Amino acid sequence: MTKFVLIAALGAIASVSAAGPAAVILGTAGTFAILSKSGIDTVPTSVITGDIGVSPIAAAAITGFNLKLDSTNTSATATQVTGSVYASDYKSPTPAELTVTIGDMETAYTDAATRPTPILDLGEGNLGGLTFVPGLYKFGSDVTIPTDCTINGSSTDTWIFQVTGNLIMAANMRITLIGGAKASNIVWQVAGYVEVLAGAHMEGILLVKTAAHFRTGSSLNGRILAQTAVTLQSSTVTQPTQTDLRRILAQTADILV
Repeated sequence: MTKFVLIAALGAIASVSAAGPAAVILGTAGTFAILSKSGIDTVPTSVITGDIGVSPIAAAAITGFNLKLDSTNTSATATQVTGSVYASDYKSPTPAELTVTIGDMETAYTDAATRPTPILDLGEGNLGGLTFVPGLYKFGSDVTIPTDCTINGSSTDTWIFQVTGNLIMAANMRITLIGGAKASNIVWQVAGYVEVLAGAHMEGILLVKTAAHFRTGSSLNGRILAQTAVTLQSSTVTQPTQTDLRRILAQTADILV
């Protein structure tokens, strides 16, 4: 499960100007499309692009995937996953690396949840029809997306949505990114559960305290990083193709210290 980060042109990266809050550092959790502490279940056929993993629970909690261990027993493959599958009971060094990764996920969740001075309760938790510019948004109740909404900003701008309740997206609705906005720069910190109903399309990094449910035909451009269970019903999860530039810079600074 060794991960490599290629960093080039640091001077150019450092000069990038961006609007919104400082990026949430995902650490090694940012190398997974789906990460869960309690299990990942799929009703075939789902399509996942990126690695998936569970810890501290064992591989038996990854269900519906027809896993096949590799020759080293450190990871597995599955026809529904373009990437690798990791679990806490696979051979070393996977268990220790997953422990670090879960810790990084929990740290990222706490960071996102405790950011100060947000915009409060925009739309009273109803995001339908709204357009979000870069910023920090907090909702003191459940958040619903009953109709389409839009996130507008450049490729280096950032958004954090703090949700103290649940996040529920209605069937066949979608979040649309415009102006160059990137899913890798959008963080949804959800204290309750996330439910994306049938045919809906979500964008961003989901840092979820409880469950994440993706219903039939739903999709996500982003990551599901859940502290309990993830359930998929013939869903598509695609990890972002471009890492946030400020996140790369921050990780590089940590390496150089």
